Amino acid sequence: MPRGGPDGGDGGRGGSVTLVASDEVSDLSRYKRRSRWQAEAGADGAATRKTGRNGSDVTLDVPVGTIALDSNGSLIADLDQPGARAIVASGGNGGRGNVHFKSSTRQAPDFAEPGFKGEEREITLDLKLIADAGLVGPPNAGKSSLLAALTAAHPKVGNYPFTTLDPELGVAEVRGSRIVLADIPGLIEGAAQGAGLGQRFLRHVERTKVLVYVLDAAAGDPWKDLETVRQEVAQFSSALAARPSLVAMNKVDLEPARRLKARNRRPNVHFVSALNGDGLQELLEAIGKSVAAAPAPSLPAPATVTKLPARPAGELVVERKPAGFEVRGERVERLVERTDLDSEGSLARFQSELDRLGVNQALEAAGVKPGDTVRIADIEFEYQP
Repeated sequence: MPRGGPDGGDGGRGGSVTLVASDEVSDLSRYKRRSRWQAEAGADGAATRKTGRNGSDVTLDVPVGTIALDSNGSLIADLDQPGARAIVASGGNGGRGNVHFKSSTRQAPDFAEPGFKGEEREITLDLKLIADAGLVGPPNAGKSSLLAALTAAHPKVGNYPFTTLDPELGVAEVRGSRIVLADIPGLIEGAAQGAGLGQRFLRHVERTKVLVYVLDAAAGDPWKDLETVRQEVAQFSSALAARPSLVAMNKVDLEPARRLKARNRRPNVHFVSALNGDGLQELLEAIGKSVAAAPAPSLPAPATVTKLPARPAGELVVERKPAGFEVRGERVERLVERTDLDSEGSLARFQSELDRLGVNQALEAAGVKPGDTVRIADIEFEYQP
């Protein structure tokens, strides 16, 4: 518009990437197939001071029980409830339109300000199962068969160690209430230190209220097996070992197990058979009572993040390098990010802002000479006084 003056509107904010815990999702396989996600950029500002549209967010559904870790292994979010949300990468603010750069000496600025870049980060998604009771025990004790017998789950069942390589969940009805049972893969001696993928397995029982130790009652020494499993759980987490627990001696349909049952005097030990159903109802009732009486598990505290002391926003650092001089500082780096270096007007403003921030003075104090290369963030230029 002739003599209308600058009227460019501001840019819209970029979209963010958000994780949401959902009961509709059961695993993280979606993120194995696709690992890179990007929200929409904000729209450009328009004439008559119209602000650009904000970019659309990207919402990623994950199973309840998912935790998000940063590249250092520190906890970003623990999505342990349906509907829990966490922004894992925020969009950047939009840039200012040219209307903001009008002054008494610059009536028609021919440049605007680029928006801030959005956050870019690499995260690890890790799923910890949420169950009321966890079935733990040595390999081949019959945990998968027991889960299938107590619930409607259909885990893989086989007569060899480590049939189960991933935890399985099943739901059982006990006196009108539903309880969720998890079959945790077999624990061997040294599991707490990672033997037999032990740590990968043990972390899935951190959220359970009750532990059910499942043993093969027909094995050589099931009491020794029980002690081994208890020790591995205690070494992994003393709090986990202190949870309410029951013992299920499986395979009571076999003669050695029947003899063990006849000699048993220990409390809270249930002799059952996943094969023919002996003792299953009594075990289920006992699990239901334990779950109802158990307090909510105390989850481990979030990992502490150790950060280096932050440099004050106004601090300017000039360092001599073999190839020239490098300038660092939050304010000057943000200035670079928000400058359109292809515009003469914007470049002139950039140079005057460098002078206002004291960059030229700091460079001269560091010994810069005309023609030396100066680097700020991602740009390099030749220094001229």
